Amino acid sequence: MTQTVRIAMWSGPRNISTAMMRSFENRPDTAVVDEPFYAAYLARTGLDHPMREAVLASQPQDWREVAAAMAGPAPGGKAVFYQKHMTHHMLDGVGMEWTEACRSAFLIRDPAAVLASYTVKRAQVTLADIGIVRQRELFEREADRLGVPPPVMEGRDVLADPERVLGMLCDALGVPFRPEMLSWPSGPRDTDGVWAPAWYDAVERSTGFEPPGPAREISLSDDLRRIADQARPHYEALAAHVLQ
Repeated sequence: MTQTVRIAMWSGPRNISTAMMRSFENRPDTAVVDEPFYAAYLARTGLDHPMREAVLASQPQDWREVAAAMAGPAPGGKAVFYQKHMTHHMLDGVGMEWTEACRSAFLIRDPAAVLASYTVKRAQVTLADIGIVRQRELFEREADRLGVPPPVMEGRDVLADPERVLGMLCDALGVPFRPEMLSWPSGPRDTDGVWAPAWYDAVERSTGFEPPGPAREISLSDDLRRIADQARPHYEALAAHVLQ
């Protein structure tokens, strides 16, 4: 019996995390799950996110139930179980032992770019909302456990050269690269979270990784700039380990 390879991909919001999920889902050997701790996070925090009630109704609200599923077999008996996780969903008190059954990887994006994109969807944002501090904590926990840094990818690097970066990622995770990962059919998926109508308009139109646009100066309010400045040391600590 083939052993399941569970991949826990850790990202903050407004990155290319859903496109990465599309990429892996297009592999014939892979099942995916979309932000499985989202309902548990909303139930615990009481935050008013878009489509809150639909999210709460769509997933278990007990993190223990979710964790057991993430450490279990892949849906449909697939060989690879790709899990798209948001780092800010992992609140204090949520046990992380289940991650030892997974191979973790980390997807990062410059915090100023994250904030500029996030505030298009939600007017209010805090440092905790973008998950970068928690992402660094999870990275360091995994590095301590393994004795080596787990793989880190910069979203812009994936967009600029997806075959090269995804090839390095697959090698680091111990799964073969598949060319099917470079493109996918447009449209929604049954595996998308129920919140897709509020967040996934761009990725539903996509058929692959689009090249990044030219670098441009990002204009932020003073409040957002302070959050970006607080986030930057954590981002840079992770960026130091980006796959080369």
